Amino acid sequence: MEPVKSKLVGLVRWGWFGLLVLLAFSYLVSGLSGSDEDAQTPVRTVSSTAASSTGTSSTGTSSTGTSSTGTSEQSDQRPLSASSSLDQAVAQIDKVWEETLAAKNLQAAPLADWMTVSRRASLALVGNGLSLEEIRELEKLPVNERESAHIENLLVDTRFHHYWAERWARFLVGTDGGQFLLFRRRRFRIWLAEVFQEDWRYDRLVRQLITAEGLWTDQPAVNFYSATFDSNGGQPDPVRLAARTSRAFLGLRIDCLQCHDDFLGNVSLGDVNSPREGLQTDFHQLAAFFTGATTGLRGLVNRKPEYKYKYLDADEEVDVQPAVPYSPELLPEQGNARRRLARWITSPENRQAGRCAVSHVWALMYGRAAGESVDSLPLDEKSDPIIEALTDDFIENGFNLRRLVRLIVRSKAFRVESRADFAITTDHEDAAAVFPLVRLRPEQMAGTIIQSGRIKATDRDSSFFLQLQRFGGINDFVKRYGDIGEDEFSKDSATITQRLVMLNGKMLREIVNGNPILNASAHINMFAKDDAHAVDIVYLSVLNRYPAAEERTHFINRLGDGNGRAKAIEDLMWVLLNSSELSWNH
Repeated sequence: MEPVKSKLVGLVRWGWFGLLVLLAFSYLVSGLSGSDEDAQTPVRTVSSTAASSTGTSSTGTSSTGTSSTGTSEQSDQRPLSASSSLDQAVAQIDKVWEETLAAKNLQAAPLADWMTVSRRASLALVGNGLSLEEIRELEKLPVNERESAHIENLLVDTRFHHYWAERWARFLVGTDGGQFLLFRRRRFRIWLAEVFQEDWRYDRLVRQLITAEGLWTDQPAVNFYSATFDSNGGQPDPVRLAARTSRAFLGLRIDCLQCHDDFLGNVSLGDVNSPREGLQTDFHQLAAFFTGATTGLRGLVNRKPEYKYKYLDADEEVDVQPAVPYSPELLPEQGNARRRLARWITSPENRQAGRCAVSHVWALMYGRAAGESVDSLPLDEKSDPIIEALTDDFIENGFNLRRLVRLIVRSKAFRVESRADFAITTDHEDAAAVFPLVRLRPEQMAGTIIQSGRIKATDRDSSFFLQLQRFGGINDFVKRYGDIGEDEFSKDSATITQRLVMLNGKMLREIVNGNPILNASAHINMFAKDDAHAVDIVYLSVLNRYPAAEERTHFINRLGDGNGRAKAIEDLMWVLLNSSELSWNH
C-alpha cells in the first residue's frame, strides 16, 4: 500500500508542475498584452483625390502607430495639403533631374527599353528577374503601359511583401539571432510582410516600433527592443537602441559620440539652420528615451526614464534626461518618453527623418546609396536634388511608401540606360545620368537563378514542393556564396569563391538539367517550335531580353550542330547564368 501511495503523491506533484509549465507556455504564446488592432488612431487625412491619384487604398491611411496596449496617441490634426497627381510629381522629379544634369554639364544616356526597366523593378521589389510568364503577359499590353502595369503587379505581389520584410528586418534589427526565446526574428519579419501588404504609411510603422509594448510573441514590434536584450541582461539596451534609431530613422551616424565629443567635425547636430559639433551628451540624452521601457511579466512596459552615465573626464555619474539631438522645438511636451520621441521622429517638420526614409528606399531600388552611405546624411549638408525633391513629395503625401516607389520607378533617373555613346564617369553614375552598374546581392543572385529555371513565377501560389525547393536553394546558395549581413549596399567585387559556386555549384546544375517536370530547359526543348524560338525563350528566361542578331545566329547554329538539342539548351542556359550580364543590375 505504501509504494502505491508514494507513487500517487509523486504523480500529483509532477502533475502540478506540468500544469504550471503549460500555463506559463500558454501565457508566453498567446500573450496577455492586448491587440494593436484597436490602437490605430488616424493622425492625418488625405483627400480622396490624393488617394486615387496614387493608386492606393484607404487601408494605408497614416496613423499614430500606437502602443500595443490599446492606448491611442493624441492625433496630429495638422491637415495635409492636397496631393498632386502622380504624373505631375513625376514631371517635377524629371525637371529637377534635368536641371541638375545641366548644372553639372553632364549628358544623360537614352531611356532603356521596358524589359530592362521591368527587370530593375523586379530585382528591387521581389529579389529576382521576370519570369517568362510575366514577360508574355506584359507583351499583350501596349508598350507604353507595360512598365506601369508591371510595377502595379509587383506592389500587390506577396513576393514583394516578404522580400522587403527581410530587407527592412536587416535594417531594423540586424541579422544576429539575439537572446534565445526572447527575440523572435521570424515573427518580426512576418509582421513586416503584413505591414507592406496592408500598405502602412511609413510614419505609422516608425511609431509602432518606437512605442511598442507587450510580449514579443504576440506584439511583433516589441522585437525591435528584444533584439538588444542579449547585451543588457534581458532588458532593452538604450545604447544600442539609440545607435540603431539614429541610423535607421534619422540617417545620422552618432555612434562615436557614445564615448566622447566630436573632435573631428564629422557630426553636426543642434539647430538645423545653424548646426554645431556633436557632443557626448547628445547620444546619451537620445539613449535616455529608451530607458522608459522595461520588461516584466506582461512583456515590454512603460516606466519613467531612469538613466545615469559618467561622461568622459567627469568625476561621477549624473542623471541624464531625455532630449533629442536636433530641432528640440518639435519634441512634444506631453506623453511618455517613447511616445514623445516617436512623434518627434515622424513630425512632418522633421525633414531629416523623411530624407532618411527616402534615402533608404532609393538604395533598395538602385542597390546602392544615393550618396556616400544610406545611413550617413549630415544634418548640415544637402542631399542630391532628386532626393530632396522626393523627400518633399514623401512628406507632403503622408509618408506613402508605395507612392515613393512609383515615383522612383517612373522617373527618368531610374529609366535611363547603363550604356551610352559617350565616356561614362563616376559623376554620371552619381548624378543618375546613367543607371549605375550594381552587383546583385547574394539573395538576388539565388532568386534570379531559380526563377530562370522556371517558366512561371515562383511565388506563394506555387506548389509546396517548389516553395520548399526555392527556400532551401536560396538559403544554401547564400550560405556558400557569402551573406553580406547588414551591409547590404557594399560595393565589394566578386570573389573567387563566388565564381566557383556559380561554375560548380549544386543549385546551378539542378536548375539547368533536363528535368521534364520542373525545369525550363526541358520544357523549352519539348515545346519550342524551332531552334530560333528556343534561343529566344532561353534569353528571355535568364537575361530578360531578346538575343541580338549575332547572338541568335551563333546559338541557333550550336543547337543544330548534331550534338543533341537538349544538351545544347542546357549548355546555353549554363553559359547565360554564368555571364557577367546576369550578375549585375544594369
